[in-house]
Amino acid sequence: MKNFIKQAEKFLTPNYRRQPVALVRGKGLKVRDNNGRSYLDFTAGIAVVNLGHAHPRIAAALCRQAKTLLHTSNLYHILPQIELAELLVKNSNLDRVFFCNSGTEAVEAALKLARKYAREVSGRGYEIIAAKNSFHGRTFGALSATGQPKFHKGFEPMLPGFSFVEFGNISALKKAVSRKTCAVILEVVQAEGGVNIAPAGYFQAVRKLCDQNHMLLILDEVQTGMGRLGKLFGYQFARVRPDIITLAKALGNGFPIGAMLAREKAAEVLNPGSHASTFGGNFLASVAALETVKLMLREKWPERAGNIGKYFLARLKQLKQKHPAIKEVRGAGLMLGAELAIDRCERVIDELRQKGFLVNLTQGRILRFIPPLIVSTKEIDMLISCLDNIMTRYDAEMNKQ
Repeated sequence: MKNFIKQAEKFLTPNYRRQPVALVRGKGLKVRDNNGRSYLDFTAGIAVVNLGHAHPRIAAALCRQAKTLLHTSNLYHILPQIELAELLVKNSNLDRVFFCNSGTEAVEAALKLARKYAREVSGRGYEIIAAKNSFHGRTFGALSATGQPKFHKGFEPMLPGFSFVEFGNISALKKAVSRKTCAVILEVVQAEGGVNIAPAGYFQAVRKLCDQNHMLLILDEVQTGMGRLGKLFGYQFARVRPDIITLAKALGNGFPIGAMLAREKAAEVLNPGSHASTFGGNFLASVAALETVKLMLREKWPERAGNIGKYFLARLKQLKQKHPAIKEVRGAGLMLGAELAIDRCERVIDELRQKGFLVNLTQGRILRFIPPLIVSTKEIDMLISCLDNIMTRYDAEMNKQ
């Protein structure tokens, strides 16, 4: 398709800031654009294709199902949905699953469940505490729980009942709790917020605080779940048992699906008609996610992500020691960030892309590395070498200032 950028500008709403590339094929970590140029994808479609692009087993499962039955709705039982729910429950400390189509829908379900539980069981109010700099989604409930005013702009007023405290600060959280508080919602690692990691012991302290006040603990694992942090679930990395978690993105390895998992005490308040989704847990989504989770467990990809993530982090730290243009390096598993000390950091993203590497920029100055879990040390070394050359030039630029 010629002039696709002009066509996109003419026919699509202008709410995305896309890079000037149209990707048309992929396999593993590699993707190819419509001009035949190849790239190594260190974004994984925003932490989605954890098992790589066009995984043959997942593609085959989708093709088989597409030839059999596409849709019936949740008016009827969906066998692969039931099998997927059982697999998730048996590999977690949670008891029930609600399926939807995206991360923001999973968060909406979690917020509704928290308020319904408060009304019918705990007797708490309707207020929910979230973290500053958090990101939970774009629909109104999830957006209201997102602690970044820049995303609220133009859509105010937000839904009432949400307050925000500093992420990782248990003292601030304790001060914010009142009789009206029914739940706390947190990301295990703040992903879009800049790859921010809470201090040791934080989540255990939050769990204790929630127990003392009969509040539910919701962990948003839309980006940190499905092996990203070195464990199948993000809460396992945090070493805490939540009451509710949200999943999406990598759950279907590219096929849209979301899920809310909850402990029995909370899930039982979702009586028939209290919440629903026409497409949630449909046949295609369920078989894609089922194959994805089976592969994750059978081939031990979370464990590998934890190990190779340490290698990747060590290589980034070596770069930081060498280059003043890199201010800080941080992360866990294969969710890593390099905060830059230069202006107009999008230039680095452009240069990396021109050299054949796709990398994401968040918060204006943090290079976020969230590659498929199948990334090799060789591919990491290739990226590091390229970034080394780029940072050398920016070091010189800083010295001239």
